Amino acid sequence: MLDLLIRNASLPDGRKNMSVAVQDGKIAEVSEGLQAPAAEVVDAQGLLLSPPFVDPHFHMDATLSYGMPRVNESGTLLEGIALWGELKPQLTHEALVERALAYCDWAVARGLLAIRSHVDTSDPSLLPVEAMLDVQKRVAPYIDLQLVAFPQDGVLRTPGGLDNLQRALDLGVDVVGGIPHFERTMADGAESVRILCELAAERGKRVDMHCDESDDPMSRHVETLAYHTQRLGLQGRVTGSHLTSMHSMDNYYVSKLMALMAEAQLGVVSNPLINITIQGRHDTYPKRRGMTRVPELMAAGLTVAFGHDCVMDPWYSLGSGDALEVASMGLHVAQMTSRAGMQQCFDAITCNPARLLGLQGYGIEKGAHADFVLLHAKDPVEALRLKATRLGVWRRGQRIASTPAPVASLNLPGRPASTTLLSAR
Repeated sequence: MLDLLIRNASLPDGRKNMSVAVQDGKIAEVSEGLQAPAAEVVDAQGLLLSPPFVDPHFHMDATLSYGMPRVNESGTLLEGIALWGELKPQLTHEALVERALAYCDWAVARGLLAIRSHVDTSDPSLLPVEAMLDVQKRVAPYIDLQLVAFPQDGVLRTPGGLDNLQRALDLGVDVVGGIPHFERTMADGAESVRILCELAAERGKRVDMHCDESDDPMSRHVETLAYHTQRLGLQGRVTGSHLTSMHSMDNYYVSKLMALMAEAQLGVVSNPLINITIQGRHDTYPKRRGMTRVPELMAAGLTVAFGHDCVMDPWYSLGSGDALEVASMGLHVAQMTSRAGMQQCFDAITCNPARLLGLQGYGIEKGAHADFVLLHAKDPVEALRLKATRLGVWRRGQRIASTPAPVASLNLPGRPASTTLLSAR
């Protein structure tokens, strides 16, 4: 007997009336109309069964700290960094863990079961690192939490910055991070990319670097990142996050740059909610959107994913851990409103970030982990339109979260008694 059978499900690739059979935490079979005895049978009623959402770029050490010790009034990246610097002396292990665990509860409710979180290594105490490693162990049964050693104040700009980052890796942090555009000079930024990529190659680590989070079209550290990725044989293991300066670069240079990035098999993470909020703050009108060139990068063959980046922290006052909200914003800003474009935006919060994180056993296929989300939508486009309710969230075949279907009662003459906002098709 199966542990779980989900029947009559639609899958993100367009297949309908699919059954997903689960045994011992793994998907045993995916086929049309399968009938088999199971301890639990779920009728999906034609709704969308998706792999879990994946957030490839987040800052869990800062999450839910909005208003502490004050609010970012300018809304700029630099004031956010300064504000985080003011908050750091007040941080405690217990408070960091408590806020992070609360956010992870939100994530599970939203069907977000894998997160790559950058954690600040600038302070020699490594307090945020130790707290997030604690969180990583606690949430391991239900969230794949991958940590990036992130020198928020600059690995060269900070006294002892490189030593701090190396100690974080020694403690068990998974990925090498960086922030070259925040170093004191362009030359220092380029040198930091070289040092950090060599460190990752030496230790067998992946790289995920905050890169060119700027409106300055001359911030071109992603070119250096692509170069060292190829030089060191790190293809497919390096991600450039943000890349907002590409929004302001001239088209000729970008045409050359994207080819270099594709040769290096560089991963790309755009953070639509935060990028369009923080960038362009010095513009009057026309005001730049600030998000990187998502459809062009996808067309060039790069793996592009959408991240949430921040939720209620010194940089962003809003957010709820909803990957569909992130993708919806990316869709609008990038004007990806074709059916194919909207499907690409759904991929940018599911299979694409899973690839960047190197997740094993991801997807709805035989042999994969039985991790999935039943959405109150018929297909990925409708899921994005409605930011669909997560009717059920499963981890290794066990339901770990449920939300009732959103049904509004109506009292209108000659009209139905309720509506769910689902399309009729």
